[in-house]
Amino acid sequence: MINSETEIMTTDVDSDDAEFKGLCEQLVRTATSPLERAAVQALVEERTILEVTAVRYALIVDTDHGPTARFEGLSGCQYTLGLDEGQRSFLGLVLSMVGIGLTTIAAVQDLDERRLPIILRAFLRLAGNDTIAVGTRM
Repeated sequence: MINSETEIMTTDVDSDDAEFKGLCEQLVRTATSPLERAAVQALVEERTILEVTAVRYALIVDTDHGPTARFEGLSGCQYTLGLDEGQRSFLGLVLSMVGIGLTTIAAVQDLDERRLPIILRAFLRLAGNDTIAVGTRM
């Protein structure tokens, strides 16, 4: 009986993950500008912000083409979404990419080593480059 419960839980997690992945792909597909596409890709890659139900309710709008990200819905409510400081800093930088809010580049100080490369890649995508090379020169 424990095995069947474990299998059911694993199946639920797998289906939830597949559903989430499908939603992420749809959001990238329906982005209307390069700025929005880079911002959505950053949120998709970061993942933990999009997993917050309040963020999805504020960000995602159902349209004729399916779920679409509307960043205006997040304007002014970053502190009411239940995000931690690192997530808020990341979201602030993402919103700045699409012209919402005023977040200085100094906010990168609040990003951890997982989120920093994600936001750097997002800014590089805007410049037409999708690769990062970070290292020490000799």
